[in-house]
Amino acid sequence: MVRILPQTKAAAVNPLKSSQPLGAALAFLGVDGAMPLFHGSQGCTSFALVLFVRHFKEAIPLQTTAMDEVATILGGADHLEEAILNLKARTKPTLIGVCTTALVETRGEDCAGDIADIRLKRRQELAGTEVVLANTPDFDGAIEEGWAKAVTAMIERITRPGEQARQSNKIVILPGWNLTVADIEHLREMIESFGLKPVILPDVSGSLDGTVPDRWITTTYGGTSVEDIRELGTAAQCIVIGEHMRRPAELLQRLTGVPYVLFRSLTGLKDADRFVSLMSAVSGAAAPAGVRRRRAQLQDALLDGHFHFGGKKIAIAAEPDQLYQLASFFIGMGSEIAAAVTTTDMSKILEEVPAQSVQIGDLGDLEALGAGADLLVTHSHGRQAAQRLGIPLIRVGFPIFDRLGSQHKLTILYQGTRDLIFEVANIFEANRHAPTPEALDPLRKREMPDELRSSPLARH
Repeated sequence: MVRILPQTKAAAVNPLKSSQPLGAALAFLGVDGAMPLFHGSQGCTSFALVLFVRHFKEAIPLQTTAMDEVATILGGADHLEEAILNLKARTKPTLIGVCTTALVETRGEDCAGDIADIRLKRRQELAGTEVVLANTPDFDGAIEEGWAKAVTAMIERITRPGEQARQSNKIVILPGWNLTVADIEHLREMIESFGLKPVILPDVSGSLDGTVPDRWITTTYGGTSVEDIRELGTAAQCIVIGEHMRRPAELLQRLTGVPYVLFRSLTGLKDADRFVSLMSAVSGAAAPAGVRRRRAQLQDALLDGHFHFGGKKIAIAAEPDQLYQLASFFIGMGSEIAAAVTTTDMSKILEEVPAQSVQIGDLGDLEALGAGADLLVTHSHGRQAAQRLGIPLIRVGFPIFDRLGSQHKLTILYQGTRDLIFEVANIFEANRHAPTPEALDPLRKREMPDELRSSPLARH
């Protein structure tokens, strides 16, 4: 059984995790016409905004209540109300997603009560705009928890409760935060190929896919509509991707009776087969020819790629669900997990990670534990550790700011797993070192005479 090693350092010198408010804001960005609102100081929002812009290379709609010293002492309810009314008047969003920060959470403000009062007092002014609160203190959890809390809050606030008429071809998808724009687009295409209608919450593929709208839009310009969120209860099935999305799925089932099926990962032949089998069962249709062809391509990639993966030592630092996804992939390809580092011990998925131990820590822990590995796997902040260790790095997760197109990288189902195999195998191929006689036979160098050992021939 994997050992979960607690964090021992008082401070993170090279942080691995991003904050809960950032994760919640990312989830709200997957809703059409949305405006995330950080309830806290301006600095908290600025830092998150910089990371978003560097990662997505896009203009990101993100606002703040900009609490000052007086509001910090006396309370920020007035700032919150003013910010919500200003956003409504100027940007006319369909949804304002309020993400609390450590400033108001430490002070113990009743944000839920404040928003309830604002809704009641400003009912006519806020008509047509949903205000959703996600309690996301910076000092607890990470991006994974923030994303899940925002999705849970949207379902709780917006989704119409009660048993409703089911649409047999309608499927609700609750994706994990680690699915890229390309992953979600591919997921939608796969489901539609079975004649089913997917509703994805959140859907960042519609709002953060890098398109240029024909006019300036102050909110998100794509994603799940508020009306779709309201009618989630008419779906026949809910599919959940990632253990951290179990809570919103349970809430949806409790509110509307829609059953859910949980996939801890969609990377790898086995998990992709399970997903396709479920689609066939729900739709009553066999897998389309294109899906079967992609499966055959993955089988061929597995045959071609496993020579490069066998025996390789992998060091991974990622959020819990993404850590499980990647570790399972590498183990399935015949590699060894030399180091596994994650952000929080709040997820049950850590008990299933195929590694001897999982360290709760930061990128400093990855650098210490990953020495001697063949590959580092983490986001762009791991590039200095990779350089110091002389180990190649594959960038995953958030943020990735020193490469273009990270959101269009596919890593799930047959095609994504195939692409991931090729990407990693090519890294191994590019960093392959030709074996020397001494490496093949350690006794050879010791048995050589001194004059031969120092000769040019011996060195080459």
